Amino acid sequence: MAKPGTPPVIGVIGGSGVYDIEGLERAEWRRIHSPFGGVSDELLFGELDGQAIIFLPRHGRGHAQSPSSLNYRANIDAMKRCGVTEIVSVSAVGSLKADLPPGTFVIVDQFVDRTYAREKSFFGEGLVAHVSMAHPVCGRLGTHLAHAAGELGIPHAVGGTYLAMEGPQFSSLAESELYRSWGCDVIGMTNMPEAKLAREAEICYATVAMVTDYDCWHPDHDHVTVEQIVKVLTENAAKARALVSAVTPRLAGRGDPCERGCHIALDHALITAPERRDPKMIAMLDAVAGRVLKR
Repeated sequence: MAKPGTPPVIGVIGGSGVYDIEGLERAEWRRIHSPFGGVSDELLFGELDGQAIIFLPRHGRGHAQSPSSLNYRANIDAMKRCGVTEIVSVSAVGSLKADLPPGTFVIVDQFVDRTYAREKSFFGEGLVAHVSMAHPVCGRLGTHLAHAAGELGIPHAVGGTYLAMEGPQFSSLAESELYRSWGCDVIGMTNMPEAKLAREAEICYATVAMVTDYDCWHPDHDHVTVEQIVKVLTENAAKARALVSAVTPRLAGRGDPCERGCHIALDHALITAPERRDPKMIAMLDAVAGRVLKR
């Protein structure tokens, strides 16, 4: 837990174009080991204007891993072990709304999880826990990101529902129309169970969903070229770097635990009686749940 007076450590999860930030000092790649298996890549430790910041290439440098093969538990556990207290997740998405064109950044506030082939919890047999996901992102982080995007002139939308699909194939036209009928705003493959695990690890979490294209529902979808998508991806990466730089001073000012309760999400979540808890599970959860397991 981030105790009063503990300086925040900002974690950023995204692609290779995000962590190449001008002004990053004391940059050093380090391999972090997790009891939950292999982390996507080494983590890049550095400082931005004196603020500690840690970058994780979600798919590994060179994009060697697909959304379904990522070890989300190891990734979040590794960030927790490094002292990360808030995570800004940056990811490419397709738009399900005509008023969210390519180049728009959506500060997501809700998710619909349609993934099915991923480990979604640190807890399980031997140590059961249930955390609330009614409000799956940290509104405090979202507010700061929205203000920073506004200052930079980045086209953005505050609030939106992210449909997380399994992939790696893109959706069919019927699926795309179904998700639109549900009121979803963007569609992607990587933010679940990432957001759920960040909540279990008591880390503030916010998503910046960067629209690269309209999903296949759009009548002009078939006319979009690879060159056009790559151009948007490149432009989005540049804007994402600027956004991370701009939001960092805002997040550096937190001196107390998050008032939204992110840092105490496990206070009433553990269900298994202490005498029935599996010692092996307790050992694996030393970083994620050590605050509540030691008391």
